[in-house]
Amino acid sequence: MTEIRISERQPQTTAGVRERVPVNDLPEFFGRALHQAMAAVHEQGRQPQGPPFSLYHGMPTDTVDVEAGFPVDGPITAVDGVTPGSLPGGRVVEATHLGPYDELPQTYEEIIAYMKEQGLTPSSCMWEVYLSDPEQEPDPATWRTQIFWPAT
Repeated sequence: MTEIRISERQPQTTAGVRERVPVNDLPEFFGRALHQAMAAVHEQGRQPQGPPFSLYHGMPTDTVDVEAGFPVDGPITAVDGVTPGSLPGGRVVEATHLGPYDELPQTYEEIIAYMKEQGLTPSSCMWEVYLSDPEQEPDPATWRTQIFWPAT
């Protein structure tokens, strides 16, 4: 069972790439988007302020409206597909998923059940923060992903 809790978040300034992507193409998108975002951050003299994220605008279906990038220490200027943005502040339901990315839907199901039990209404967006670097930790069973889902 995943530990799920309610927390308050401050908005975070971000640099990211947003596209509508077929679910099967997400791994390629993430690699490309994170590379582009990091390059733009460094070119503009900014620093990442945490691990990479993906922000989902709406519930994923066969395609997903997704933004991937990094929280940064100040605003950036849009360049080469990288745009300024922010991760939402306010009340969120938060969970840490342990394991491979293809098992994330199970954690989302637990979060949805938790929200129903708490009488919460989920926002139309949610985001993930990737605490593990698969290149540094090749065993998917050890990967940690934080999930944040605003709720009222």
